Amino acid sequence: MFPTLIRQSIFKRLFGEAGAKDVVTIFHAPQNAASTRILTLLKQSQATAQTTATEDQASSHDTQSKAERTEFELDVQEGEPTSDQLRTILEYMGSDSAGKIITGAVSEEDAVKKFKSSPSAFVRPLVVDWNAGRAVVGENESEILRLVKEIPRDGSSK
Repeated sequence: MFPTLIRQSIFKRLFGEAGAKDVVTIFHAPQNAASTRILTLLKQSQATAQTTATEDQASSHDTQSKAERTEFELDVQEGEPTSDQLRTILEYMGSDSAGKIITGAVSEEDAVKKFKSSPSAFVRPLVVDWNAGRAVVGENESEILRLVKEIPRDGSSK
């Protein structure tokens, strides 16, 4: 498995230079109210990012431009992540976060084992910015907004 920075660099070379938008994935459970709220939040953030201010609007163009977020592609996944995706997410969040991602896990390896035996142990919602190598589990709206807001304007990863 490639180290995170090498994977990000490969991804950037393959997609970033062509001007592709960052991909933000939400692992979503429609029956989960928190997951539905986070999906709505991400859709609103995506719509806000796609709205551009024009010079003739009544409000200050400078203020609106500063508030504008970078566009991103929202990928909604209702299924479980692949084993490789899970390992990548665990890598992004750090080994101490295994129990937040997989219910009852105490380490990354334990999380992978528990996931293989019971995929429903995967906690949702979980939001991932694959280009920046960041993930947020749960319904922490401020962290999710920070993740989306920190997407570089030129589409390159930090």
